[in-house]
Amino acid sequence: MSDTNYQSGMIDILNKGLGAMDAPLAPTETAGLGWNLLAEDLSLPAAVLYEDRIAHNLAWMQQFVREYGAKLAPHGKTTMAPKLFRRQLDGGAWGITLATAQQTQAAYAHGVRRVLMANQLVGKRNMTIVADLLKDSDFEFFCLVDSAAAVAHLGRFFRARRQTVQVLIELGVTGGRTGVRDAGQEDEVLAALDAWRDAVSLAGIEVYEGVLGTEADIRAFLQRAVATTRALVAGGRIARQPAILSGAGSAWYDVVAEEFSHKDMGAPVDVVLRPGCYLTHDVGIYKAAQAQIQTRNPIAKQMRSQLLPALQLWAYVQSIPEPERAIIALGKRDAAFDAGMPAPARQFRPGVSNAPAPTPPHWEVTGMMDQHAYLRIEAGDDIAVGDMIAFDISHPCLTFDKWRHIPVLDDKFNVIDIVQTFF
Repeated sequence: MSDTNYQSGMIDILNKGLGAMDAPLAPTETAGLGWNLLAEDLSLPAAVLYEDRIAHNLAWMQQFVREYGAKLAPHGKTTMAPKLFRRQLDGGAWGITLATAQQTQAAYAHGVRRVLMANQLVGKRNMTIVADLLKDSDFEFFCLVDSAAAVAHLGRFFRARRQTVQVLIELGVTGGRTGVRDAGQEDEVLAALDAWRDAVSLAGIEVYEGVLGTEADIRAFLQRAVATTRALVAGGRIARQPAILSGAGSAWYDVVAEEFSHKDMGAPVDVVLRPGCYLTHDVGIYKAAQAQIQTRNPIAKQMRSQLLPALQLWAYVQSIPEPERAIIALGKRDAAFDAGMPAPARQFRPGVSNAPAPTPPHWEVTGMMDQHAYLRIEAGDDIAVGDMIAFDISHPCLTFDKWRHIPVLDDKFNVIDIVQTFF
């Protein structure tokens, strides 16, 4: 591909996709550019997604949730990519989970019409953003409350606007993060909801189980959430029909599904699961978590496949200053490093290789700086300046937020789409 065509294509992407409210380049337009990763049509380092694996993971999770009769509201903060939100929704997701008012605004601007904000909504500007979106009668929004003060904070604002915001009571545990700790705090929240019922409407119960460390503690916490929901439904305290009972990050969603689904609540309840990292998965913390799920969960055991890592980072070897060290043009600005260093997976030598080959098992990234990674090799290894190395990652959330445009590749490494992020 010529440099002129490459530059023209990038100008098209930048012109059409820089603003948070703009439409990025369409897949048909992207494929027409004729870019190929192995032909060095992309500037490296680059994060890339693999279409076949994205499609597989989408179908896998939707099937899993369907087996439990639950609904899926994947956590969008992982990718903050509206194109991926749309694929999740088109695949059957009930809504998108987000963490902030700004994220909610970006998702709404790209067509998302049901948001569960798994966080407290605090502050005038944040509440104004949501209030403006609620002027659209097709937009359904939920946020969390865990105190009478939080209810009053929302109530004063939305009453003045003559609007009503739907909330979920968040249950929490001692030593955790947000959430109602005990029955006394729960009663205080319910009393506040009675006082502000014209502006703050109770829609259900929410938990985040990931703050607990053992399966036994998690199951006990989830059973508390079921009992609380059942009691509130019986008391006529939940305004939304059906009520919502929501939990599940990316590590314990199977246990949440088991504890929440198919329970007699006395009335219909939407069980909403919120894993986010399944879409791209990884080879680190979520691979380990998924291995546990595949071991303990009967539905996952019956499914013929597992989640697959769909996100990689490609970078060049830029220096081999010592026989046992190569320097890769990849760093902390490019990849997550909080849950383990990027792991070398494939090697390709432009002009020589026919296809990427697995990297030697002893290659290891031992450290990273802003734009450099230290790759441990062995003397005599077949590695050269200009080689392209693909790295797997651990923790997709903190890799996605480093990229604004992520190419999607087919099985021939052709670029067939560009996913834009809005962090």
